[in-house]
Amino acid sequence: MPLQTKPVVTAFLRRPDGRVLLVRRSAAVGSYQGRWSAISGHLEDPTALDQAYREVREETGIQADALTLRADAAPIAIDAPEYETRWLVLPFLFDVADGVEPALDWENLEAAWVFPAELSGRETVPKLAEALAACLARERAA
Repeated sequence: MPLQTKPVVTAFLRRPDGRVLLVRRSAAVGSYQGRWSAISGHLEDPTALDQAYREVREETGIQADALTLRADAAPIAIDAPEYETRWLVLPFLFDVADGVEPALDWENLEAAWVFPAELSGRETVPKLAEALAACLARERAA
């Protein structure tokens, strides 16, 4: 059976000290329960950037005026036959105003601010470190 392509946004939020926000997915979400991820969601808004801002607002309570877009990266395809899906991940990197903290909704159980090198020590959604690395490379190139 062919995989159904589903575009999703992934928004990395970064503090001034370079740490990024990871959230651990709850049992109530449709995929990768219990794994660490960035803020993510299915593409429903007219643009991926609009969707990224909306997901951040919904999942963390952080408003757009506390965010500065630093980079977006090329889409990353992730085959997930267990979900009969090919995720098309659209990654974004935002800086978060100093002192801003997330207020998580039902989609995530806990949050942690970690340095990018620490992603490898956590059980994450597929290719999370690759998506962040792509954003960081785009930011440096800009």
